[in-house]
Amino acid sequence: MKPVPVASRSLSAPRIAGLLGDYLALTKPRLNFLVVLTSAAGYYLGATSRIDPWLMTEAVAGTALVAGGAAVLNQVYERDTDKLMRRTRTRPLPDGRVTVREARLWGFALSVAGLAWLMLATNPIAAALAFATLVLYLIIYTPMKRRTSIATLIGAVPGALPPLIGWTAAHGLASAGGWSLFAILFLWQIPHFMAIAWMYREDYGQAGFPMLPVIEPDGRRTGRQAVLYAAALLPVSLVPALVGINSVVYFPVAFVLSSGLLWLAIRFASERSDATARRLFFGSITYLPLLMAVMVIDHASR
Repeated sequence: MKPVPVASRSLSAPRIAGLLGDYLALTKPRLNFLVVLTSAAGYYLGATSRIDPWLMTEAVAGTALVAGGAAVLNQVYERDTDKLMRRTRTRPLPDGRVTVREARLWGFALSVAGLAWLMLATNPIAAALAFATLVLYLIIYTPMKRRTSIATLIGAVPGALPPLIGWTAAHGLASAGGWSLFAILFLWQIPHFMAIAWMYREDYGQAGFPMLPVIEPDGRRTGRQAVLYAAALLPVSLVPALVGINSVVYFPVAFVLSSGLLWLAIRFASERSDATARRLFFGSITYLPLLMAVMVIDHASR
């Protein structure tokens, strides 16, 4: 058999690496990192006995696969509008680096694998919550996104389910502690999304998405929504200390962190500028990992 020339082999390696990178990009790895973080925290906080690292890894991996599959199938649906937006036009589908058929198969494979893994490794309730995430995200939120600004609230529901899935996988039930984690993540998403919607309002408008800053360019409702949900988050972020997840040590730290996020939302609402939206955005992506870390550290020290 004639050997393949070295030059040919070296040329194929970048293509393979590029294709693997595109398949990974379709799963939205930065967003999936949030899923891993929150589902792992939910599992740890919901455990009623000593943590089994392997079982925890299986629960988090199954949740991440479902979230990755949802992200892929969402991009299949939105490939035409992604072409119209500067921040998404170079994604693998609108750029033509991955075909629609390939992406659809990839998304289905990840989703089915994740659901099966959760069913076999954890319990039916956790798997059912993961399935609900898929249905809400793909069948309800994704089509609504082109029709109404209320879609943001709908999309926050599947976005808030990963910590509840983790909690249920460890705890066996979707009890009060798990729902408190769900509520925190749900409320946190709105000021976070309002900041993103404002920063990319021209992109969203070009693609025809009726985000609040697009349909009301003065941004008053956008700012009010950010403040309203950040204000609601402040007392809700204290609930883990009231339902037994955390001690009183967690209480003042959560209060300070949530007050800081509320202050950033108020600044954004009063000025409605790209600079204040950017501060709110970075404040929000700093807030959540810090709050979860405090929860886990305080819970471990009890």
